[in-house]
Amino acid sequence: MDARVSELFCSGNGHGSGSQGAAANVKQGNGYGIASKKACGKNKKSKARFSRNFKPSNNTPYLPPEAEEGNIEYKLKLVNPTQYRFEHLATQMKWRLQEGRGEAVYQIGVEDNGMLVGLSEEDMRASLKTLHKLAEKVGADITVLREREVDYDSDVPRKIAEVLIRKVPDDQQFLDLRVAVLGNVDSGKSTLLGVLTQGELDNGRGRARLNLFRHLHEIQTGRTSSISFEILGFNSKGEVVNYSESRTAEEICESASKMITFIDLAGHHKYLKTTIFGLTSYCPDFAMLVVSANTGIAGTTREHLGLAMALKVPIFIVISKVDLCTRATVERTVRQLERVLKQPGCNKVPMVIASNDDAVTAAQQFAQSPNITPIFTLSSVSGESLDLLKVFFNIIPPLSNSKAQEELMQQLTEFQVDEIYTVPEVGTVVGGTLYSGICREGDHLVVGPTDSGQFHKLTIGSIQRNRSACRVLRAGQAATLALGNFDRSLLRKGMVMVSPEMDPTICWMFEAEIVLLFHAKTFHKGFQVTVHIGNVRQTATVEAVYGKEELRTGEKAVVLFKFIKHPEYLKVGAKVLFREGVTKGIGHVTKLQPIAQYLPSQSEDDEA
Repeated sequence: MDARVSELFCSGNGHGSGSQGAAANVKQGNGYGIASKKACGKNKKSKARFSRNFKPSNNTPYLPPEAEEGNIEYKLKLVNPTQYRFEHLATQMKWRLQEGRGEAVYQIGVEDNGMLVGLSEEDMRASLKTLHKLAEKVGADITVLREREVDYDSDVPRKIAEVLIRKVPDDQQFLDLRVAVLGNVDSGKSTLLGVLTQGELDNGRGRARLNLFRHLHEIQTGRTSSISFEILGFNSKGEVVNYSESRTAEEICESASKMITFIDLAGHHKYLKTTIFGLTSYCPDFAMLVVSANTGIAGTTREHLGLAMALKVPIFIVISKVDLCTRATVERTVRQLERVLKQPGCNKVPMVIASNDDAVTAAQQFAQSPNITPIFTLSSVSGESLDLLKVFFNIIPPLSNSKAQEELMQQLTEFQVDEIYTVPEVGTVVGGTLYSGICREGDHLVVGPTDSGQFHKLTIGSIQRNRSACRVLRAGQAATLALGNFDRSLLRKGMVMVSPEMDPTICWMFEAEIVLLFHAKTFHKGFQVTVHIGNVRQTATVEAVYGKEELRTGEKAVVLFKFIKHPEYLKVGAKVLFREGVTKGIGHVTKLQPIAQYLPSQSEDDEA
């Protein structure tokens, strides 16, 4: 497998090097490898130079050169630093933690250019001791992920160590990552989440998934039809925090410094619109595609994989139910997946995870290069390889860096409404994601658009994240907001709550550049499709296809759509996904045709 990966990342025609030039010559049981094309070139020149120091080895002794930005830091050694140097190192650690939004990875025994030099046992102990002191100073915890010997031509064995440093940012409760769970019906999605979050293995008949279901018919049929959320926490030492020790979500939130929120989506084709809504509106960081080992790629598996790729959500794969089949069947399913992932449309690099070492490597490479696709083989009944998935979740870094989040937080408030509830003694409650800005209790916002394109004033009561109270909500976080006695009938999914000074663009008609993925006949003016744009889901009519009479499968065009029920709040550049029966297409909004400028109506002022 390593030859295939190195071909992709190091040969001249490699199409998978990724924009950041960071990927790996991934080898089973070997976490270190080659990075960019430059590094590949360097290796040839420097072979003669290394021959005196290193034994001949298949493993090229290089990591990617250290980047100024990002949360990965290389240190050759940290033995007895002076006070001035210690202060400088502490400042550097704070910077790396800020870049990784509370997480940083230190490689000890590695030079800044990425050369794996290694340290003696004594130097390594002293370096890790210094790292402990540095972490204490900045209020962080450290966990040694792995140590390994370097092939070095000397009598003293030399090691390099990889260390995870985690600190919860002062202004946040915990790091939050959202993972959408996809896969065909009966592939074991809800059961796997039940096992991860409850801490108890399944009995083989679906006991673990019962707590995840929201409706009686789901319990009776064993099929998820709605979107449910489950949480898995990790404390600052990297230990799992779930319902096995904690009784409530509040307790998990208090003791966890990193939270993985799983969005459990429906696998059955009948509920495809719910699955698409979950993927477009909840903005997941990653997608986990669950494939049953005994059935392989079947039903909606390809469709879900295609959806995640169309929305550019990084995806990793879990092959479940390995306890039900022979090793040969599992291997056949893995080969089948590898074939699909390497097809020209996907261009992914499959990486089968067989050890802790692989899981650590996969987590880091996965975030750096969108082409790497880790594949886990596990069982929710026997618990086989479940620990590898937990290691992966513990180490996986957030995708957006602190700078991008800060920029979003400085914009005006915009909250997307995905769910609406009425809670006794609380009143109307809305659930959704804060797209930009900051939201606090007592803030005055406007919600809309209504059928006539107007907005209503409202005041935020209390805020909850993962079922525990929260004072401030920041851009990118999901939460529920209490709106007091605001009339529920004025709300619907797809609305936005924005700052009154935002002056939002409302439109009935919009233009989008689209690609028709599949259509049985021809796509032309007058055709009706269901359009998904973020949290907006509505039927729209094709008013015009520019430059062409009609579209066939695989063709591109700019199309004018018109909503049939009510106007919506849209943004130029937003991803568009549309479907109707077997017809499917993707694209992005290129132009809006706004209705009259937003003006508060008289009735609103009367209500206020």
